[in-house]
Amino acid sequence: MTRIKASVAHRARHKKVLKITKGQYHTKHRLFRRANEAMLKSLSYATRDRRNRKRDMRRLWIIRINAAARENGLSYSRFIAGLRQSGVDINRKMLAEMAVSDPQAFAGLAQMAGEARA
Repeated sequence: MTRIKASVAHRARHKKVLKITKGQYHTKHRLFRRANEAMLKSLSYATRDRRNRKRDMRRLWIIRINAAARENGLSYSRFIAGLRQSGVDINRKMLAEMAVSDPQAFAGLAQMAGEARA
């Protein structure tokens, strides 16, 4: 069998890794081995944080809804329970947007929730 040299593939793989790690500090963007370690770590962080972003956004929406609900005399849990009892099916993202951009409509929902709870 003939001998196969991997120099072209080797160079391409190294260039790909070094291109991905462009912008890293010190040897993490210069030396292949360190760059490869940095790349693997950063890609795993990116995967993890794409999931965490969803968690963080939901927390932010709940904080905004709670603040707006308390301005209307309800706690977050009583507000959500009242919406469920009154049959209003709206997600937290839209509720948070409504709390920020349209407080009058949110106040109407809070009133409906309060009446359903009473």
